Amino acid sequence: MYLHVIDHEGQEHTLEGLEGWRVMEVIRDWGLSIKAECGGACACATCHVYIDNEWVNKLVPPTDEEVDRLDEAFFVESNSRLACQILMTEDTDGLRVKLAPASD
Repeated sequence: MYLHVIDHEGQEHTLEGLEGWRVMEVIRDWGLSIKAECGGACACATCHVYIDNEWVNKLVPPTDEEVDRLDEAFFVESNSRLACQILMTEDTDGLRVKLAPASD
């Protein structure tokens, strides 16, 4: 399965991911610049990404905890999510995200 990521310079990368991995882990493990300081515990907002509009309504909605973390993030938009809270599944195969400015 694949994840499409637009980095901080505007370059798009197609990354192979494994089912059950967090989007944040896929981005980090392929060497793209993402802080992800808490390692996926939803304790910070340093894996902030923007979800492509085509995908916003296809994802499981954010939990209250994720929304609370996003309240602490910079440059939040209506399509903001934390990459640590999105799992790679058949339903997210082909997901397209953009790294938020403060996530590097």
